Amino acid sequence: MTVKPKILVIEDDPDLNESIIDFIRDFSEPEAALTGADGLYQAEEGVFDAIILDIMLPELNGFDLLKQLRAKQVKTPVLILTAKDALADKLRGFELGGDDYLTKPFHREELIMRLKALLKRTGHFFDDDGLTAGPYEVYLNRHEVLINGQPVSLNGKEFDLLVYLLQNQKTIITKDQIFDRLWGFDSETAVSVVEVYMSNLRKKLKPLKVDGWIKTIRNVGYIFQEPEGRE
Repeated sequence: MTVKPKILVIEDDPDLNESIIDFIRDFSEPEAALTGADGLYQAEEGVFDAIILDIMLPELNGFDLLKQLRAKQVKTPVLILTAKDALADKLRGFELGGDDYLTKPFHREELIMRLKALLKRTGHFFDDDGLTAGPYEVYLNRHEVLINGQPVSLNGKEFDLLVYLLQNQKTIITKDQIFDRLWGFDSETAVSVVEVYMSNLRKKLKPLKVDGWIKTIRNVGYIFQEPEGRE
């Protein structure tokens, strides 16, 4: 199973929202929001790898949504998708923290190309190159993990957890974020399952002496980074 990037599509036209989701479903796990308020609520969770954002939204327009996200230090890359094609609107979108800007009407192929490019730039989309960090090599398409060249067998959620950590190196990730990302908002499983899988993952990494890359931030969550004092 390939770990796919999670994309939030914030677009108030139900038909267009559904079409965008169909366009990107092959390489991502898309979720929909039909209002600015709902989009902001979902985006604030910080579990998405990218956001496709319309500007003309009910309840909260896209510019204000983006401004609030960046003020709250949510750094998820944002592709603005809108009919507002004036240069002033584009400049405002970038000044508020947008990462790319595509005007409507658009070609399906261009949307896909721009979204994949954005994901690659931010380290959330890979071909079989995979992810690397120090002794870690993770190949998503092959569902393979190598530590110092030695294969390590991880089950589905253990693998997903390691991928999520590597995709967010040097960033504190809360247990709630991990839970929402790997199990989903609507899961009936308790958040404590995160600790169980983290413990299992560390047990498999410990014999290889690389478990120190995962640091626990007490009462908050975890951070994946090179251990201090490592030669």
